Amino acid sequence: MGRTLYDKIWDEHLVTSEEDGTAVLYIDRHLVHEVTSAQAYEGLRVAQRKVWRVSSVIATADHNTPTTGWELGYDGLTDPVSKEQITTLDKNMAEHGAAAYFPFLSKRQGIVHVIGPENGATLPGMTVVCGDSHTSTHGAFGALAHGIGTSEVEHVLATQTLLTKKSQKHAHPSGWHFAQGSHRQRHGAGHHWQDWHRGWHGFHH
Repeated sequence: MGRTLYDKIWDEHLVTSEEDGTAVLYIDRHLVHEVTSAQAYEGLRVAQRKVWRVSSVIATADHNTPTTGWELGYDGLTDPVSKEQITTLDKNMAEHGAAAYFPFLSKRQGIVHVIGPENGATLPGMTVVCGDSHTSTHGAFGALAHGIGTSEVEHVLATQTLLTKKSQKHAHPSGWHFAQGSHRQRHGAGHHWQDWHRGWHGFHH
């Protein structure tokens, strides 16, 4: 079996690996938001470390930002914890920097795992991480993406690498083949596919 896209991206970003499969993977893009980054940046501060590659960081405030009341500015952040997390991100960005920061009230502010593709920060062939589980959806853009935890956010900020293990590949033999033209049939059950195809076509039209 040839190498999959996953294999190719993995191999090109692999720093080192151990016999048990534990690997150190280089990270191209780090998406940051206000919830999982606060403790990570504090950890850097306590350890007197700097962000390894500021140009990899794209940040936004999204988990605690209200959808209404923006005309009130920061006074519209009525929840004290939410306001503290957002203002802490502002301070951390001012101290540590980022390739791009879309703060609360910015027109380009948005959901952290959406603004990456929107702004061209997530590209095919990249390794991407963010302290948000939805980050794995960036696989749709041909990227190898991981949702990570706060301690991992700190680790990536400090080293530009992620400690992880390679996922197993799973073959899914479908039994489908492409017939001449555009119609696809399954061996020995072509009429089932045709019936289903008619229903699907009708649903969309």
